Amino acid sequence: MPLEILLVLVGGGIGGITLLLHLTGKSRQRVLTPGSARSEWARHAPDDTVTDVTLTHDGHVALIRTPAGVGLLWAFGADTVARPLQDFDWLDHPRGVRIQFHDFGAPGVVIRLDDLERKHWRHLLETA
Repeated sequence: MPLEILLVLVGGGIGGITLLLHLTGKSRQRVLTPGSARSEWARHAPDDTVTDVTLTHDGHVALIRTPAGVGLLWAFGADTVARPLQDFDWLDHPRGVRIQFHDFGAPGVVIRLDDLERKHWRHLLETA
């Protein structure tokens, strides 16, 4: 098979799959509820017991409290990412705040917060 035809087939297949996933709603960012945040944290950290969940207004980020400490769970497309909040920086961002972890393997995350949420979350993170 000529390379040109193979490239068209591969490119068309990838584009078709991407379009199909987008049209079926699989590309939307996940919205968390208290129950789904608890179950997602249990998926990432099965030995932890969740004692409290605080969600952002848009439902894309949750602050998780456990007996072992505080953690952050956020939507990453249709999946979630969970990180314990042990060594991080809180940076102001025009859309809210940015949490920068001191671990090169952990991406920073921008949490969209309004002014009321920003004060509440800052209080929760300072007492963590």
